[in-house]
Amino acid sequence: MSETAVDPQQSEGGLKRVIGRRVLMLFVVGDILGAGIYALVGQVAGKVGGAVWVPFLAAFVLAALTATAYAELVGKYPQAAGAALYTNKAFGIPFVTFIVAFAVMMSGITSASAAARAFGGQYLAEFVSLPTLVGALIFLALVTLVNFAGISESIKVNIVLTLIEAFGLLVIMVIGVFALISGDGEPSRALEFHPANGAFLGVLGGTALAFYALLGFEDSVNLAEESKNPARDFPFALFTGLAVTVVIYIAVAFTATMLVETETLETSTGPLLEVVKVAGFTFPPKLFALIALLAVGNTALINMIMASRLVYGMARERIVPSVFAVTHPTRATPWAAIVFTVALAVILVSTGDIGGLADTTVLLLLFVFALVNVCVLVLRKDTVEHAHFRAPTWMPIVGAVSCLVLTLPITGREGEVYLRAAILVGIGVVLWFVNRLVVGKIDSIDVSKIE
Repeated sequence: MSETAVDPQQSEGGLKRVIGRRVLMLFVVGDILGAGIYALVGQVAGKVGGAVWVPFLAAFVLAALTATAYAELVGKYPQAAGAALYTNKAFGIPFVTFIVAFAVMMSGITSASAAARAFGGQYLAEFVSLPTLVGALIFLALVTLVNFAGISESIKVNIVLTLIEAFGLLVIMVIGVFALISGDGEPSRALEFHPANGAFLGVLGGTALAFYALLGFEDSVNLAEESKNPARDFPFALFTGLAVTVVIYIAVAFTATMLVETETLETSTGPLLEVVKVAGFTFPPKLFALIALLAVGNTALINMIMASRLVYGMARERIVPSVFAVTHPTRATPWAAIVFTVALAVILVSTGDIGGLADTTVLLLLFVFALVNVCVLVLRKDTVEHAHFRAPTWMPIVGAVSCLVLTLPITGREGEVYLRAAILVGIGVVLWFVNRLVVGKIDSIDVSKIE
C-alpha cells in the first residue's frame, strides 16, 4: 500500500487533515471503553458462568471481522458518514439509507439509556440512596444540560471522562496482578462454565451481550475527513484499538471472576465495585464508584450527542419533519432534536433494565453491521484510483453471517428486546411517511449532511 496515496476527496471536504494513526488508535480505544465493561461483566457472568472472559474474546473476533469491512470502506470513501454512506452508495435506495441512519441513531439512545440505568444502580448507592429509576432520570437531565450547552463544551468533558474511565480499568487490572502475586482469589473459576442451556449457547448469549462493550469502533469513521491518510491509517487504528481494548477487557473480566463469586457479579449493577471491595489492597470504594459513574456518564454523553445531531441532520435534509432542525438562538444547539431524543431515553429507562437496553443496542447495530459487510461485497465493482485496504472476501461474508446469527433468539435474547427494537425502528418509518406527506417523494439523500 502506498505511503503517499492521496485521497481524491481531500480538497473537497473542507476539513483539515491533521489526525495521525496513533491519535486515531487512541480515539478508537477511548470510544469503546465505557459503560459496557463497568456495568455488564455481571450480566455476562449470568449467561456463561465463571469464564466471563470467553464471551469478550469471542465478541472481539466478531467485531474484528466487521472492522475489516469498515477499514476497506473508509479507505475507499474517506468521508464522515459511516454506515448510511456505504448503504447509499451500494443500493441507492433513500428509504433503506434512512432506516440505517435511524437505526444507528436509536442505538445511541438505547445505549445511553442502558448507561443511565447503570448510573442509578450500586455505583450511585455509594453516595446516596435513591431508586434506580430516579437516579437514572436525574442522570439523563445532567447529560441533557451538557449536550444543550454546546458541542465544544461536550467534547471537552468527553476527553476528561475518557482519561478517568481508563484509569478506573487500570485500577482493576492492578488489583488482578496483585491478587495473582499474593495468591488471593480463585483463578480456576475463570475456567468454569455454568450456563443454564449448555456451554455453547451460554457463550453465544454472553457474546451477544458482551458485544455491547466493544461498540464504538465504528464511530471512528467519522474522523475520516480529518485523517492525514485514512486509507493507510484506519486499518491500523481499528485493529490495534480493538486489540488493546480486548486485552483490557479480558484482564478486567478475569480479575472480576477470580475475586468475586459469579452469583454476586450476576446480581450486582456495579460489578467492578464488588472487585474493589474485596481487593487485597485498599482503594477507596467511593472513589472507584465516582470513576465508574463518570465512565458511565461519558458513554451516555457521546451517544446522546450523536443521536441528537443525527436527528438534526436528517431534519435539515428534510427526510424527517423539519421541526427537529430548530436550533437555540443563543447556544446554537439543536434543542428540538435534543428534546426528542431525551424523551425517548426517558421512556426507555422507565421500561427497561441494563441488560435489556444494552441488548437492544446490540440488536440494532448487528443488523447495521451485517448490511455494512454486504455493502463491501456489493461495492467491489466500484473501483477507486487511490490505494486502500482490501478485506479478504471471506471476512465480510463470515462477518455478515455471524452478525445475523447473533440476532437470533438462540442467543437467549428476550422477546421484549425484539419488540423494543421493532418499535424504535417503527418510529422512524412513521416519521418518514409523515414527512413524505409534507415534502413529497425523496429521490436521494445527501448522507454527508446527516452524520
